[in-house]
Amino acid sequence: MTAPDTIAPLDLRFSESELAARRDRIQSFLRETLEAAGADRCVLGLSGGIDSTTVAHLAVDELGTDAVHGLVMPGEVSSEQNMSDAERVAEDLDIEYDVVEIDPVVDLLTDLYPPAEGDQLAVGNARARTRAVLNYLVANHENAVVLGTGNRTEALAGYFTKYGDGAVDCHPIGNLYKMQVRQLARDLGVEEDLVTKTPTAELWADQTDEEELGVDYDTIDAVLALHVDGNVPASATADHLEIPDGVVETVRGLYERSKHKRAVPPTP
Repeated sequence: MTAPDTIAPLDLRFSESELAARRDRIQSFLRETLEAAGADRCVLGLSGGIDSTTVAHLAVDELGTDAVHGLVMPGEVSSEQNMSDAERVAEDLDIEYDVVEIDPVVDLLTDLYPPAEGDQLAVGNARARTRAVLNYLVANHENAVVLGTGNRTEALAGYFTKYGDGAVDCHPIGNLYKMQVRQLARDLGVEEDLVTKTPTAELWADQTDEEELGVDYDTIDAVLALHVDGNVPASATADHLEIPDGVVETVRGLYERSKHKRAVPPTP
């Protein structure tokens, strides 16, 4: 991960006034979403990572501590450090939170269908979908909306589980690249060790986001901003960022292959 003072391929950070305006817009969006749904509060999964931490801070700032319910949902492959960080976030924000172990549900699923037991991807996605079910169980019980914690980089790269962490009522930071999420987190007062920690979805043991994606987040941000969102040709993007053409092709491939995740299921 790029350190705070390292020069990234493309600096996508906001100016001070732009950041303030974006923060205000996200927070008013949260209130508007709850009011439109007639909801009393919001629910979100806390992973100990920068994205869920940032969303939790935004929600508390706008809605107050009583309106935010966090769920810490460890599984067999969840690191003790990440789960401890998730609880620390909830305690620092003084919000209600519950720790719910997901292994009994995931184990039941593989017991029901044993052929999938050794399938790393299938079981990993089942973990994400189990967490989504728990989010909605709590949300329905409390007349709450489920807040997503995904960012624009992950959405465009398809780095989320369909009907898992993608199954939410809204995406408060869904229009921010990863670099911008880190910038906003610092502005919100998120502790630096959470801002700079290695991102991981923890769908399986020792998994990290950037290793699985094959490209670091700052480079993915840059390619998405220029080539995918900005329609700059691939060769010009590579030249401007001073990266190999193959890196641009890799990111473009992530975007193209994941289009189905960003679309409503098709009908004839």
